Amino acid sequence: MTAFLALALAPLSASAESTEANFHLTHHPIGWLALLFFVLAYAAVVAEERIQIAKSKPVLLAAALIWGMLAWKVGAGHDAASPVKAAFESMFLDYSELFFFLVVAMTYVTAMGERGVFEALRAQITKRHFSFRQLFWITGTLAFFLSPMLDNLTTALVMSAVILALGQGNARFITLAMINLVVAANAGGAWSAFGDITTLMVWQAHKAEFADFFALLVPSLVNWLVPALAMNFAVPRGKPEGLPGTARIKHGGIGICISFALTILMTVIGKQWLGMPTAFGMLTGLALLNLVASRIDHRLRRYAIAQGQDNVEERGYSIFKIIANAEWDTLLFFYGVFACVGGLAAIGYLEMASRLLYGGLGFTLANTSMGLLSAVIDNIPIMFAVLKMNPAMDLGQWLLITLTAGVGGSLLSVGSAAGVALMGVSRGMYTFRSHLKWSWAIALGFIASVLVHLAFDALHLFGVS
Repeated sequence: MTAFLALALAPLSASAESTEANFHLTHHPIGWLALLFFVLAYAAVVAEERIQIAKSKPVLLAAALIWGMLAWKVGAGHDAASPVKAAFESMFLDYSELFFFLVVAMTYVTAMGERGVFEALRAQITKRHFSFRQLFWITGTLAFFLSPMLDNLTTALVMSAVILALGQGNARFITLAMINLVVAANAGGAWSAFGDITTLMVWQAHKAEFADFFALLVPSLVNWLVPALAMNFAVPRGKPEGLPGTARIKHGGIGICISFALTILMTVIGKQWLGMPTAFGMLTGLALLNLVASRIDHRLRRYAIAQGQDNVEERGYSIFKIIANAEWDTLLFFYGVFACVGGLAAIGYLEMASRLLYGGLGFTLANTSMGLLSAVIDNIPIMFAVLKMNPAMDLGQWLLITLTAGVGGSLLSVGSAAGVALMGVSRGMYTFRSHLKWSWAIALGFIASVLVHLAFDALHLFGVS
């Protein structure tokens, strides 16, 4: 679940203001080597499918080399490595809070999937005999409003099952619906603190409060609607053939959904009113999930015994088995990115980049450019780098970089986790080239969303509400 989906940064704002470590090694061979290691690692991540290496491996290795060189250089010959140790611990605390947030969120999504919640949703849509154009808009609308609660990746995968099931034999519909799905899921995740990893990072860094993200609802909607309206006329007419069969939610599925809603509520209350990190609310929610899981386990065991089945223990239900199936490669990839970017910040590269980018281009152009860059480079290292730079921006500009980093990845199929995943499940009907044909429309939506946000922000500054 990379899009719930989907890094908790409560202490980041305090550390980034004045106490952020900077060892001024940008002109030292160690600084050059660190930058080279990061570039090579990220090149390996981009070529993950071709070289058949999990994306976490190169960034973990690069992180170890970068911090190892830093400790050796700064602490050579005496116990002066303590500043490096302190910088590493600060980075690791940033990551650990996000880690626990994501583990709980991933566990809930996996548990809902195992109980048939998403399959039931798919079945309800497919049995209603909608036309291709209706399905195009229904799946896009659901993706836009589901991804603020789920992540963009999970949302895209759930909706793609509907598209693939009903679009059999109509490659044109599948291609356009998949493109629409990627744009809608990414746009939907931008206006909620839970919708994307980057929005979560901004919220937990205290750059915006939970309710502030709702100001991005209209710009995000524009970002999706502009390309969707352009693609609508290319969607084939007619109706797909209906699919037989139904899907029911298994016992405990509704309870898990309710527990997840309560977990989100507790997380928001804990963060906004109690001043606690988001991991506090999420881990409390894990306790609720365990209670529901215990009820499911008790029922499954009783059923197995009544049926005289063997291996009753194996037929039980354990939340820890679900946690074991979390996307550990993704979680470790996030750590590698955090560690690499944190190491480059300690070397001094991010301070240099902040001066050149935000000092030279200005906030609006710099934030827009960073969003465009997220179509090539994952938005997580981009957002983490901006937070580490910590430019003196107002709320409107922090929301702008949140918006552009969230939706910029829609410009290319490889620019977001949702796009990459759908290329894998579409069996060649949604490809890099097919997405690129509509990049012009997606770019228009990107520009329109930025202009709408800037207009709304200007009205707010002039006191117009």
